[in-house]
Amino acid sequence: MPEATPVRTAGTRPRILHLITDPRRRGAQNLARDLHRELCRRGQASALRALAPHPDAHPDAPDTRATAVLGPGRLHPRTLGALRTAARTADLVVAHGSSTLPACALALAGTRTPFVYVSIGDPRHWTAGPVRRLRTGALLHRAAAVTALADEAGELLVERFRLPAARVRTIPNARAADRYPPAADEADRRAARHALGLPSDGLLVAWLGAIAPEKRLDLALDALGRLPDVRLAVAGDGPQRSALERHPAATRAHFLGTLADPAPLYRAADAVLLSSDSEGVPGVLIEAALAGLPAVATDVGWVGSVVRDGVTGALVAPGDPPALAEALAKVLAGDRAGLGAAARAHALAHCELDVVADAWQRLFGEVCGRVGGSAGPAGPAGPAGPVLRVDPDGVATRSVATDGVARNGAETDGVARNGAETDGVATDSTAKGGPDGGRG
Repeated sequence: MPEATPVRTAGTRPRILHLITDPRRRGAQNLARDLHRELCRRGQASALRALAPHPDAHPDAPDTRATAVLGPGRLHPRTLGALRTAARTADLVVAHGSSTLPACALALAGTRTPFVYVSIGDPRHWTAGPVRRLRTGALLHRAAAVTALADEAGELLVERFRLPAARVRTIPNARAADRYPPAADEADRRAARHALGLPSDGLLVAWLGAIAPEKRLDLALDALGRLPDVRLAVAGDGPQRSALERHPAATRAHFLGTLADPAPLYRAADAVLLSSDSEGVPGVLIEAALAGLPAVATDVGWVGSVVRDGVTGALVAPGDPPALAEALAKVLAGDRAGLGAAARAHALAHCELDVVADAWQRLFGEVCGRVGGSAGPAGPAGPAGPVLRVDPDGVATRSVATDGVARNGAETDGVARNGAETDGVATDSTAKGGPDGGRG
């Protein structure tokens, strides 16, 4: 028997619970945090939870302190029990990538609380084997809706997992533009470099991400070796860091570790480089574009929805260091200001959080209306109308975990905290193996 829950009052906005895998700053987590903040700003009830802690999440980072952790492991019984409890006071759970899919499918079984799954990667990459494809497909069919970051990704989800087309939505990746301002002038760029301990002069390229096999920092360093006048600033950490710090070109690379806020690095750099073998629509490229940086990127996943070859930067085939070096040299020697301005204009038009949040609110209303809703009043009614399909081309919050929440790492009823919060609601604020095969 499904659990009985109160009926949501007609004409009210649904209460949203965002679920992320862990408190780190990664692509899926960043989108969840930005969307959560925007919903709070709009007066919609929204809360944020992480399934489990992670050793790479810096305990003093604001995002870590502001993120409540449900339990000791992503699919630990206490974690799933705490998720089920938290979901009782939400109308809808939004599962942001990776292990949040099996967690919601298991924890919410038999409840009246629906969940929406945010697919962040390329399904051809993260379900290459038939067993994983079947397992992931069964989990995806449990979701009330599945969102993709690009139309092509949505079409793949329908084809690969036989999902009903009406249940799949395209909602682009997005960031808040005011968090990534461009460098005001050369003095601002120099100041940003000084704050990061980077050389004040010379060409500087930014590389951001997990230092893991699929991100191919080795490829970026190989390209750097062919560009003797260029330096590389590497923001991130991961299992390959120690080995790649010994790369011959690493003498001109600056390993900064994980940055709590990447915005100063964008202001410091002349361009951004992405060298991955697999991606969806990387948030790093959106952030850099909003900051007015041209990009050189491997043409994988749906990177081309952000990087316009010859217009906002350059695209190259994956796994080709000479081609990557040639494209990077061309961008650095060309009209960087013009490319960066075009990148910012494109990102503002297609990937700005304010536009994308409208699409999310419409989807929330549609899903809760279809399922019948599950909770009490949560604020004024949102905009009516069908779900907005946004093509990349083209609060007060309520507590969801006031019972049995311990602070400073203690646990009560399986809910742990990484830092102090008010009523367990973040109001301001990727290990491989999840269904999206990514790091979020």
